[in-house]
Amino acid sequence: MMKNKLSSVQKMLNVWAIVLILWAVYRVYFQTNLPAWFDELFAKPVIYLTPIYYYISTYEKSNFLESIDLKTKNLKQNVLFGIGIGVVFFLTGAIVQYFKSGEILLLGSASLFQIAYFSFIAFASSFSEEILSRGFVLKRLYEDSKNVLSSVFFASFLFFFLHIPILFSNPNLHGLVLLQVMATDILLSFAVSFLYLQRRNVIVPILIHAFYNLNLYLLIS
Repeated sequence: MMKNKLSSVQKMLNVWAIVLILWAVYRVYFQTNLPAWFDELFAKPVIYLTPIYYYISTYEKSNFLESIDLKTKNLKQNVLFGIGIGVVFFLTGAIVQYFKSGEILLLGSASLFQIAYFSFIAFASSFSEEILSRGFVLKRLYEDSKNVLSSVFFASFLFFFLHIPILFSNPNLHGLVLLQVMATDILLSFAVSFLYLQRRNVIVPILIHAFYNLNLYLLIS
């Protein structure tokens, strides 16, 4: 009897599941007790990117950067595009914060060092998450189905599910704030997924996501 072979999408989902399990175990064990810089600069890259790199190099046997759409072609245009959309996300968050509290907390409560630190952390976090969610998952879903809507929907669902460990282990996220972050996570994922498929370069969602993260660090938290 011939054994059924796994499709490329099934293999990709297996890798995603491994990442989710490892990340959930890490979050359950450490919760939010470790500093953010350790989570984003060490733990998340190792847990998110190592399985992807191993899978691409071992089974797909292709160039890693090309396989996740991390391209230098039209780099300037894509960087400017990503920053432009990211700034819109950030300013939208600032406006929401202003109407909620009557002030933009960023200007009064964060030093230049804090802004630089959180900006670096925000970029590091978005780098790992977008390579997994867009450059690895969404790229392969779309290449398999050629259907934009179904690929974006499924990739966004997986992106949201990946955030459940941190959403429910962070004591600062509860009530309306938790619902707000959950809703904006979904909206962010849909937006950057469509933009990624339009530009076909993971640099764009990385930059947009980084501004969204910075919004959370400096305006909401």
